[in-house]
Amino acid sequence: MRIGILGGTFDPPHLGHMALAETARQNLNLDEVIWMPAFQNPLKTKIKSTPAKHRLEMVKLAIADKPGMAFSDSEISRRGSSYTVDTISELQHVSPAEYWFIVGADSLRSMTEWKQPERLLKLCRIAAAVRPPINSVEALLLLPPHYREDIDLIEMKPLDISATEIRTKVIKGQSIGPWVSKSVIKYIEDNKLYRI
Repeated sequence: MRIGILGGTFDPPHLGHMALAETARQNLNLDEVIWMPAFQNPLKTKIKSTPAKHRLEMVKLAIADKPGMAFSDSEISRRGSSYTVDTISELQHVSPAEYWFIVGADSLRSMTEWKQPERLLKLCRIAAAVRPPINSVEALLLLPPHYREDIDLIEMKPLDISATEIRTKVIKGQSIGPWVSKSVIKYIEDNKLYRI
């Protein structure tokens, strides 16, 4: 099996996440992309996230009826900071497969700060989505040379979407329809998320 892991806070999950997951699935010929909401991103400890149960439910809604998409609550169940190397190690133990960890190319600049990056690269490959203004050459230059052979670059169209902007629009009472699926919008409204 060829499996992609798309981690993140998904606060909320939006069409940019879906484009990333689908592009990785097609370009790398993945059997499945597993969306894995983090309980707490260790690089975003000062940012207060929406409770995990809501973020997981929104992920379920976002990927419902999407072929090749699945979800996992393993990082939420583990609680605490979510480290990719621990997650992939656990997956390789429980369900051995070829794994790719899917990220935006801008995340590569912090890869040396990740927990045990060398060990992670022995457990999986990294699928990095390259979008303007970053190009493929610049993306690889963000990494130490010995990391580069374990990175698969995926070309993507620019997507001007961020979860922060979506939350701000909800606070201001503005439409988020162009960026978020209808089922997720309904969930946000029903649960009064992102209100001050």
